[in-house]
Amino acid sequence: MEKFKTLKDHVYDYIARLIREGRLLPDQHINENVICQELNISRTPVREALIQLAAEDVLENRARKGFAIKSLSEKDTCELYAVIGVLDGFAAKLACEHLTEKDYKDMDFYIASMDLAIHACNYEMYHKQQNAFHQLYIDKCGNSALIDTLSRSKNKLLKETYPDHDEEEIKEVFLSTNEEHREILRMFREKDKDGLAVYLAETHWRASYASYDTL
Repeated sequence: MEKFKTLKDHVYDYIARLIREGRLLPDQHINENVICQELNISRTPVREALIQLAAEDVLENRARKGFAIKSLSEKDTCELYAVIGVLDGFAAKLACEHLTEKDYKDMDFYIASMDLAIHACNYEMYHKQQNAFHQLYIDKCGNSALIDTLSRSKNKLLKETYPDHDEEEIKEVFLSTNEEHREILRMFREKDKDGLAVYLAETHWRASYASYDTL
């Protein structure tokens, strides 16, 4: 059963999406009035969403300056990857028995779309497709607390702009990551629950990917 979302929840999701899409950057001040205007809502749910994001360590509440996107160190990001990998693997293990042939075909479509996006250097589309790939089985894990915890953990991962990597290096890493998506799909088809849990935690969410934000 889908969780009922309040107006504050919708604002929360909107701000989190802006962060993940790179439209709000580390240390950038959040203009509450602009969000109110964009969503055509009062300030109260916006303030409530910002307070929640600050409590979850996504934002920083600066005295007399309002809210700003909190920067993550390399150590912070690697630690997040380790936690998300375990949670994602657990979600995959739980979802294994609930996926249908249509789900497998949808996941295969997302993988093909990611290949096209990588070759076109359209990394915004890549991120959208890979998020859809993972979210498909996460939503079918049957554990709402796990789904919520994964979502909040991923919200802390800021959009990567790849300043230290050349184009060919980025493509190579993204294509390698997408091969891992194919391996994940293969294990889902074979209902390899334990294999999925280990693969996602130890291979797919490994710390060396943190500087690319490929997942």
